[in-house]
Amino acid sequence: MLIDIPEDKDPIGYVWGEMVPGIGIAASKFSLSVYEHSTIDLRAFEAARLRIAQINGCIFCQDWRTERDGKKVEAGFDDAVENWRTTDIFDDRTRLAAEYAERYALDHHGLDDEFWTRMFAHYTQTEVVELSMSIGAWLAFGRLNHVLGLDSVCVLPGH
Repeated sequence: MLIDIPEDKDPIGYVWGEMVPGIGIAASKFSLSVYEHSTIDLRAFEAARLRIAQINGCIFCQDWRTERDGKKVEAGFDDAVENWRTTDIFDDRTRLAAEYAERYALDHHGLDDEFWTRMFAHYTQTEVVELSMSIGAWLAFGRLNHVLGLDSVCVLPGH
């Protein structure tokens, strides 16, 4: 880890809430709002989120599973996300969410008319904006946590 964390402090809480409170608290509210206010179905949401986690290399984000109404994606979903092109367990929306996340992170200049035609065949404009903001949050904050080494010291609730 690159940042010195006092022994009595939670690493995420300290870095995000105490070190730079004017930025970190606002960033954490944005990050949390992605989960609290999303209207994207859970499988598509998790496909995009997990693809960004895989690209970022964030250990914590790769282990996390979003829960909605007591439901989470099935075991092995992360493997399907990594193989989004060939998996047979994704519908078109889920596959497109994983593809969009990957292209957003690795080749946003390559998002061409053919891609957008496919995307808008399965997502409304509002959903595309929501997914874009969500992917942006995961890309930025997951990468921040990984780069600073925070992902190696965070633990999932219940672990």
